[in-house]
Amino acid sequence: MKVEYRNVEGLAEPPGYTHVAVAHGTRTVYTAGAVPLDADGQIVGPGDPTVQTEQVIANLLRQLEAGGARASDVVKTTVYVAADHEAMITVWDAIQRSPIASAPATLLGVALLGYARQLVEIEAVAVVDGA
Repeated sequence: MKVEYRNVEGLAEPPGYTHVAVAHGTRTVYTAGAVPLDADGQIVGPGDPTVQTEQVIANLLRQLEAGGARASDVVKTTVYVAADHEAMITVWDAIQRSPIASAPATLLGVALLGYARQLVEIEAVAVVDGA
């Protein structure tokens, strides 16, 4: 599978992601929103957006693997943050240190997420070769 990441001339330079991903592959993998739960179903890092983001990314990578995809196959992410603007920046910084950083992304501040004390959720779309 090949993904071409492109920025669009005439648009402002995006902070750490690209405007467009053009994927050449044959199978699309969609993940549910990855959440900051450990294997026992407990929230990791209550109140800590960095720790929660790191757990979410680890869980997301496992979801992608289960679908036969890798981080380099991701063509779009949507990031939900249930906190203030400062926490959104903290979450974004953690994402920029991850293997999904270059994919086109949407970062949203939301009122709340599905689990008590949950601050972060990330969903992804990946395109891979093969049937």
